[in-house]
Amino acid sequence: MAMEVTQVLLNAQSIDGNVRKHAEESLKQFQEQNLPGFLFSLSGELANDEKPVDSRKLAGLILKNALDAKEQHRKLELVQRWLSLDNNVKGQIKAFLLKTLASPVPDARSTASQVVAKIAGIELPQRQWPELIGSLLSNIHQLPAHVKQATLETLGYLCEEVSPDVVDQDHVNKILTAVVQGMNASEGNNDVRLAATRALYNALGFAQANFSNDMERDYIMRVVCESTLSPEVKIRQAAFECLVSISSTYYEKLAPYIQDIFNITAKAVREDDEPVALQAIEFWSSICDEEIDILEEYGGDFTGDSEIPCFYFIKQALPALVPMLLETLLKQEEDQDQDEGAWNIAMAGGTCLGLVARTVGDDIVQLVMPFIEENITKPDWRQREAATYAFGSILEGPSPDKLTPLVNVALNFMLTALTKDPNNHVKDTTAWTLGRIFEFLHGSTVDTPIITQANCQQIVTVLLQSMKDVANVAEKACGALYFLAQGYEEVSPSSPLTPYFQEIVQALLTVTHREDAGESRLRTAAYETLNEVVRCSTDETAPMVLQLVPVIMMELHNTLEGQKLSSDEREKQGELQGLLCGCLQVIIQKLGSSEPTKYVFMQYADQIMGLFLRVFACRSATVHEEAMLAIGALAYATGPDFAKYMPEFYKYLEMGLQNFEEYQVCAVTVGVVGDICRALEDKTLPYCDGIMTQLLKDLSSNQLHRSVKPPIFSSFGDIALAIGENFEKYLMYAMPMLQSAAELSAHTADADDEITEYTNSLRNGILEAYSGILQGFKNSPKTQLLIPYAPHILQFLDSMYMEKDMDDVVMKTAIGVLGDLADTLGSNAGSLIQQSLSSKDFLNECLSSDDHMIKESAEWAKLAISRAISV
Repeated sequence: MAMEVTQVLLNAQSIDGNVRKHAEESLKQFQEQNLPGFLFSLSGELANDEKPVDSRKLAGLILKNALDAKEQHRKLELVQRWLSLDNNVKGQIKAFLLKTLASPVPDARSTASQVVAKIAGIELPQRQWPELIGSLLSNIHQLPAHVKQATLETLGYLCEEVSPDVVDQDHVNKILTAVVQGMNASEGNNDVRLAATRALYNALGFAQANFSNDMERDYIMRVVCESTLSPEVKIRQAAFECLVSISSTYYEKLAPYIQDIFNITAKAVREDDEPVALQAIEFWSSICDEEIDILEEYGGDFTGDSEIPCFYFIKQALPALVPMLLETLLKQEEDQDQDEGAWNIAMAGGTCLGLVARTVGDDIVQLVMPFIEENITKPDWRQREAATYAFGSILEGPSPDKLTPLVNVALNFMLTALTKDPNNHVKDTTAWTLGRIFEFLHGSTVDTPIITQANCQQIVTVLLQSMKDVANVAEKACGALYFLAQGYEEVSPSSPLTPYFQEIVQALLTVTHREDAGESRLRTAAYETLNEVVRCSTDETAPMVLQLVPVIMMELHNTLEGQKLSSDEREKQGELQGLLCGCLQVIIQKLGSSEPTKYVFMQYADQIMGLFLRVFACRSATVHEEAMLAIGALAYATGPDFAKYMPEFYKYLEMGLQNFEEYQVCAVTVGVVGDICRALEDKTLPYCDGIMTQLLKDLSSNQLHRSVKPPIFSSFGDIALAIGENFEKYLMYAMPMLQSAAELSAHTADADDEITEYTNSLRNGILEAYSGILQGFKNSPKTQLLIPYAPHILQFLDSMYMEKDMDDVVMKTAIGVLGDLADTLGSNAGSLIQQSLSSKDFLNECLSSDDHMIKESAEWAKLAISRAISV
């Protein structure tokens, strides 16, 4: 049943397109006609040391891709497909793979170890291949070095593929023993030590029990710390990666080792190669993350409370840690500002310094200020830039009281530096620091304003001037202006920026037309800033916002006049259309929010909608996400008049709802369904069959990302509110779906944070659906159709109340639904509510809530219930 695949695999990598295409076809045909034979031939190829390395590598890669895929639904199909293969064939394939681990060819070994781990990831959870771990470990210490290395690599990949609960503790102990022995300095072979160190990184999640045992933990920590001193740079880097992982997984066990770790990391940061030094800094960033989380969770006021699981490692290390980090700031690279993905010791050190500031607050200031004062005026640009970066890094964390006096002194200096410093790095960091000043120390929440009538004009002038500088500096200046505008969001009727509005808008539009606007995200930053300036503007500048409408429309029109574009140009065109649609969305929301401007704006509505439809039309398969969002805003602003656009727009709405692959597009479109329902009310009716059909399809699809499901349920509520009792014909489809989702989301025993968060968003979507349906049927003769569903809704409320893990949003919606039941169904619900297990307790809890939104909903619900009961 096997076929000679070597030549086909080599041809599939040929330079000649025809040969390659023909070979790919043959492989595809073989796989479709005889999957077991196909996989068997590939594993035989991989295991055969006489075959060329290129055909073996490709054979292994195809095998791996036959077992795993990125998309969840495809992955499940491949898992089922493997499990249903004949056991003899699977046995032979696995034997070939294990044999390959002993191959003298490194590429073949490495590929085989990945495939073994993929199969283990499928079979171990099914209690199959129980002998695998034993056979990998059986004689690991007698093996030749290259086999030992491959075995350790396989164990590492295996730990990455399977979850800890699949491997019993006895096996975990043996894996850790083998791995830690492989890391030991007594192990002569560096390849083995490296494979072992990388394997430990993946195995740490399995080591809970071992880290709880002092002796075992001491031993593991000693070996990891020794490995950070290995003569081989890759081993040192891998050992520090282990320390970073331990710092977050086993934070509460670190106290005995923290002094030694400080010494090791400090030496590495000062003397070691960059990849090692970066991990050594990352260790402290990771400790900061842990302590920030703990302190946020427990609030700031727990003096003398020993229950708090925070060890204050950062606070204790401050006097030594801060000087070490400040030194790193002087190790900049010449071109780091131009390169978007740049990451080096100076950037890592500054990032860590920022995290330290958030962890310890005011205490950091006196440790950093001397460094800034000493370096900020030095002739060497590196010193000026480092001092500026240090200042910008500590602006989040310490209190405004501590920072404001310093910022008042620094502000003038920075504005001068931004225009006059001869060095671009310094200007880039100065503009970034100004942005941080405006982000954290300017706005309605800050008591002492740092921006006053006196310096506002100078700030605007300098930023607009700086927007003409090189692209990376101009991009940071746009960012600073963004936060400057945002800080005035709450002020009315007049904003200090009003006198400069026209000038600011003009300057930003000029930036979008720069030749180099494609560099350093400059064009995107300019549009984002323009949007923020418009969003935070006041009524006085509304006439100028109106003048902006035809300008942006013209820009969007120009992107649609494109000739035949290359795929690269088409992508750029799509990006620009996205930015312009985003800009129009903000303008529509701004002008639509007050009657006088809305009235004037409506003269453009037809043209704008026409442009959005053309944006959709120039994309063959996908719906444009930003255009969809902008249409939602337009529907909200135009209200019932939006009906005239529906005949032409509907097909794109449907296309968006069908877009499983790009689930964000699907989610946005579902949101627009809600906007349209609110705008059109019962004029939505002609389109509801199509929309409901598609939404029900989406819900029953296992291909759609789960995050889209809660908004779909919400939109049931929007549709029911819009069409009222006409929702009757959808009840038999929608209600069972709501019920089964409700049952799933009611019980979340011992779920992790991410699942709890998702569950709450799912519950909220379901409750919004119930609420909309109940309100939609209110005062209709057809309300009795809902009576059969009332017991289930109450049961859902009961079970959530019993779980005690609702967040505030769900609580508010849930108490609202209890009120809706009573309000719509009257006495039919009254008796049910009286009999329900927890309605009374739940109501009382909400009535005494600190959250005034919950309290308000509860008071309304109480009134509705008492009316229903007294009937």
